[in-house]
Amino acid sequence: MSLNLRTSARAIILDEADQILLCRFVFPHPAVPDGAPAVWAAPGGGIEPGEDGLSALRRELREETGLVTVADPPHVWHQVLAADHAPPGLDGMVNDYFLVRATHFEPQGEFTDDQLAVDEHLAGFRWWRLPEIADYRGADLFSPRDLATPLTHLLMSGIPADPVTLGL
Repeated sequence: MSLNLRTSARAIILDEADQILLCRFVFPHPAVPDGAPAVWAAPGGGIEPGEDGLSALRRELREETGLVTVADPPHVWHQVLAADHAPPGLDGMVNDYFLVRATHFEPQGEFTDDQLAVDEHLAGFRWWRLPEIADYRGADLFSPRDLATPLTHLLMSGIPADPVTLGL
């Protein structure tokens, strides 16, 4: 029996000041659990049939943020979420994260804000500094939940030889 997994490619976009660009997803986006108002997550999304991870990443970044990448970014994190943390109808989710360095920019993708809100349940973007993430006490969640830990390691240690496995 094969599992019904949703696979996605996501970008850890860091600017020249090591700020990370995150998207704010609201319910009923699959990343937002019941009871949470929103989840801040890396831009990116599902890999379509016939696409590889990097092609999906490039498409998603262009659609959501307007960022165009040509180089193959390094694969830095890998996350497998079990069925109890996956959207209804799925046995789990697999997120692969790639490091993209960019000059600070205002996200403006191919999709309008209204399209992103309706189709993606994306309510906005924000550049975050690591201390803001580590000290955050609001009701919104991050994905991964303890984003500050792997982000700190990435900023301090650089690109890992093999992708780091993340938890929830």
